[in-house]
Amino acid sequence: MSALADEVGRLLADADERLARDYPGEVAARQPVHTVYLPADRYAADTLERWRLEATAVLDRHAATAAAFPEAFGIGAGLAAEVHDRVRAKLEREPVEDLRVDFEDGYGDRGDDEEDLAAVTAATALRHTVASGQAAPFVGLRFKSLEAPTRRRGLRTLELFVGALAEGGGLPAGFVVTLPKVTSVEQVAAMVLVCERLEQAHGLAAGALRFEIQVETPQAVLGADGTALVARMVHASARRCTGLHFGTYDYSAACGIAAGYQSLDHPVADHAKAVMQVAAAGTGVRLSDGSTNRLPVGDQAAVQAAWRLHARLVRRSLERGFYQGWDLHPAQLPSRYAAVFAFYREGLPTAAARLRAYLERTGSEFLDEPATARALADFLVRAVDCGATDSAEVEELSGVPPHRLAVLARRAAA
Repeated sequence: MSALADEVGRLLADADERLARDYPGEVAARQPVHTVYLPADRYAADTLERWRLEATAVLDRHAATAAAFPEAFGIGAGLAAEVHDRVRAKLEREPVEDLRVDFEDGYGDRGDDEEDLAAVTAATALRHTVASGQAAPFVGLRFKSLEAPTRRRGLRTLELFVGALAEGGGLPAGFVVTLPKVTSVEQVAAMVLVCERLEQAHGLAAGALRFEIQVETPQAVLGADGTALVARMVHASARRCTGLHFGTYDYSAACGIAAGYQSLDHPVADHAKAVMQVAAAGTGVRLSDGSTNRLPVGDQAAVQAAWRLHARLVRRSLERGFYQGWDLHPAQLPSRYAAVFAFYREGLPTAAARLRAYLERTGSEFLDEPATARALADFLVRAVDCGATDSAEVEELSGVPPHRLAVLARRAAA
């Protein structure tokens, strides 16, 4: 039998190597719950503070107390007080988790001179916020796509932005570039080359530049040969791809969906995201849902209606394994965090109890397996990461200390 095992091992050696290389599993780092896209001309060193003030002001006007949270955000009354307190604390401490300075759709075509200046100005402002400790934990830029009409302009902006950061001491921690409107695997391979050349030109460490792929064209989901090109894109990125971000409105429009029906929960969006989810599984590439364009503006009835819609869509994404999404307006921050915190606070007692029962081999109504235990641990790690709970509460409920929880979630070595 030993000889047979050796023979099988030799037969499967290449497959084993490919599996380990192509599917390394979850990455250890925290994943932000959202990405804020902000047009480059509206970005400055005080952007996060302005967003914090605007988000807090709209919350004060339209849902000032915990008692207002169930109606405003559609969350259960029993969760209102703890969610209210955490939303307030989050806006004060960390209003934006991930910020993307946008030179693509949110910026448009301003002419070369104006965009050149904006690229250097925005990079300089970002450098100042990082130096002063006022930057978001994750930052980056979205440049114009590698499609032929915008290719040269996009690459020039990227080079100017990265160059300005490099001159000021290097790339900030958590820096990532968004590659939009991807239509071919070749564009991803070209982006790898761009990263290599920029690293060489600006004295950056090899592999320092990472990028996200925006899935917002039908060609990214289904190629002319009938294959899911997004899966090939992930593996063509030379491990530089950190995420797949869904572009709700570009994708829906390209599929012929009328404007009034374009949404995160439309069936064409769900199909694309299901393909993305399978393509990314096990690769360490993370998923982000898109945005909603219904803004919380106007009178209280209009603001709360938009908040409830946003919170419902955020909750829906979380339930489907999309732990990140896009936000486009300061008034969306309260509904983002209310929905995220309600999701984790609601699930916390059961997840912790199930994990404890699994580890201690005590009686439970669930027959959980190792994969489910890993998912339970991952849920608890994410809850801590975003501020829905803390390590002390999780340990008290589950009996699992932080390091062991990270190991169970495959976020740390045993």
